[in-house]
Amino acid sequence: MTIPVSTSFSFAPRAVVASVKAVPPIELAAHALTALLFVVLFAKPATLMFDAWWNDPNSGHGLLLAPLSLWFAYKSGVVANSKPQRVLGIAILLLAVISRYAADLAAELFVMRGSMLMALTGLVVWYGGMRQLLHWWLPFTLVALSIPIPEVILNTVALPLQFTASRIGAALLRWREIPVLLTGNVIRVPGQELFVAEACSGLRSLTALLSLGVLLGALFLKYWPTRLLLVALSIPIAIFINGFRVFLTGFLVLFVSPKMGEGFLHESEGMMTFGGAFLITALVTWLLSKLEVSISRRNGAVA
Repeated sequence: MTIPVSTSFSFAPRAVVASVKAVPPIELAAHALTALLFVVLFAKPATLMFDAWWNDPNSGHGLLLAPLSLWFAYKSGVVANSKPQRVLGIAILLLAVISRYAADLAAELFVMRGSMLMALTGLVVWYGGMRQLLHWWLPFTLVALSIPIPEVILNTVALPLQFTASRIGAALLRWREIPVLLTGNVIRVPGQELFVAEACSGLRSLTALLSLGVLLGALFLKYWPTRLLLVALSIPIAIFINGFRVFLTGFLVLFVSPKMGEGFLHESEGMMTFGGAFLITALVTWLLSKLEVSISRRNGAVA
């Protein structure tokens, strides 16, 4: 199954400038008014989302994904023969505005932030139709992944991830013939007790690797099944790497220094293990690209 939308980046900025000059002044004024109304309506969700990116470690990847989404939208440009779908665009915009104010009344941040993406979707459909929206699937996916996860989901997912990381870490310590007593998310080794906190659950690396899987799949893979497989494989990679981080912390605390389990040294271990997860994800991407080439050659030979 081939890709239904183009991911080539053949955008010509001069052509866009020329097309803008050709637009009648009234239409340009309408575009400017639309942009102004968008800013007025969604200034609060945008501010709250940027605040979460800046201050919440679990959402910090949005600082990278949002600019990347703009870049990819710019480079991929406007698809040829795209046609506006006014009725559908208006319907999506109305739903976005209703969701924005209903979420504000209910103090529901996720829906409020998501309404901004919904409004962008409506604008794209209004101006370019579903064809343009599908053409920009990567920028919209990256923006969707940058929306901070609701606290209810974070609290629901974090604890099982803590337990899983603790089990993997304890199993690796036993593999190294180190006596271990595991109680929930507390690992006891001779003379030391390790507590796998919520910050060490691996949720940050999981969300970051999911985004990385989407990005690498879009850039280096050609077919949807292998792209989805890469995103799916990024989940166990993130979980195992975080468990390995727990093992590494316990090993260093026991044999090097108890200070290895706290402060800057502990954060450095996390950065190093995430770098390992990045390399593993990149290796999996390379293997999947080789698989795609092999399948394409086989299909060509059969044809």
